[in-house]
Amino acid sequence: MAKAAEKATTDDRTYGIAANRLRSLVERIERLEEERRALAGDIKDIYAEAKSAGFDVKVLRQVIRLRRQDEAEVKEQESLLDLYKRALGMG
Repeated sequence: MAKAAEKATTDDRTYGIAANRLRSLVERIERLEEERRALAGDIKDIYAEAKSAGFDVKVLRQVIRLRRQDEAEVKEQESLLDLYKRALGMG
């Protein structure tokens, strides 16, 4: 009987530690997901502000995407786009 009680206590400690660690990870992820939703809302508001100021939001998104890229990568994409457009008689 003592061995069963000892085993139960050991299992509870083991699971308790794992459960606490798991709970901590889940709560951190939940907080970050909430922050991400809040930031997404803020970004949406800024795009709405840009639109109301007369800026083209679609082009604004492209500019932001381009700014994230390496300059050489942007030039390569622009060259390919130009090549494709010329091949199709568009420019």
